[in-house]
Amino acid sequence: MDNQKNTSSLKAIIVVLALLLLGSLAYIFKMTTDANKMNTELTTEKSEKEKVLDELAELKSTYDDAIAAKTALSDELIAERDKVVKLMDDLKKSKGDADADAMRKYKSQYQQLNAKMKQLVAENDQLKTANQRLTVERDSTSMALGQQKKLNDTLVIQNVNLAKTVEKGQKIVVMNLRTQPVKVRSSGKQIETERASRADQVKVCFALAANAIAKSGEKTYYVQVIDSKNNVLGDKKTENFGDMTLTYSFPVTVEYNNEAVDVCNYLDGKGKEFAKGSYFVNIFDKSELVSKTTFTLK
Repeated sequence: MDNQKNTSSLKAIIVVLALLLLGSLAYIFKMTTDANKMNTELTTEKSEKEKVLDELAELKSTYDDAIAAKTALSDELIAERDKVVKLMDDLKKSKGDADADAMRKYKSQYQQLNAKMKQLVAENDQLKTANQRLTVERDSTSMALGQQKKLNDTLVIQNVNLAKTVEKGQKIVVMNLRTQPVKVRSSGKQIETERASRADQVKVCFALAANAIAKSGEKTYYVQVIDSKNNVLGDKKTENFGDMTLTYSFPVTVEYNNEAVDVCNYLDGKGKEFAKGSYFVNIFDKSELVSKTTFTLK
């Protein structure tokens, strides 16, 4: 009986020890798993931090490019870029083991800044396009206007005056404006070309439409050729029409007898090679732009 009791007690002790061992092993396994999970989270968090820093750096670069355009949004763009720089500094100073909530906060701020950037850059691109168009308009007419409002008012006045003149039916219509760069052989023969390195002259032709009620006689038109850098080529002479000043490449005088007439003249390179790029050709009747076209040299 005593042996049986001892044997039962021994078995009970063994069972208890086995259970304790299993519990210890389970606890050790859980601790190891938790430690590995924590290391994984820290490694992932570190890569998330670097990813957000890279995205913020790209965001800053986009703002730098937009600010370089110098539009009316420049101040607002600079303010938003400064916010990006501050967030980058805050993130760099944060501890490597920053918790997930902190990273979510940084990512949320990045997303807000990124959304604002897309909005501002879109508006900035529109302004830049508008500025480029207005610059070409201003330079092509060589009107010395100090403010944008004055330029717009002047263009409106010109359009109104043109409409009134057309209504009266007395205006001579300038049409079929065309240009052709040419190379001039030693024999005098002209060869058409599209290459800047070969062009010696630019042939400019236009036609005056027939108008039985227009005033006949000698008519003078001013041809203005502008290169891609907004430089007026040719003679670069100026004429004043009231408070308007026009810089032109060369004048064309036509004897008009109320019938259709075709006119051609040449812009000479004067020994200098024409530059590659787009060129703008405008025909003026005094201060009024009556026809325009463009051409490109490769």
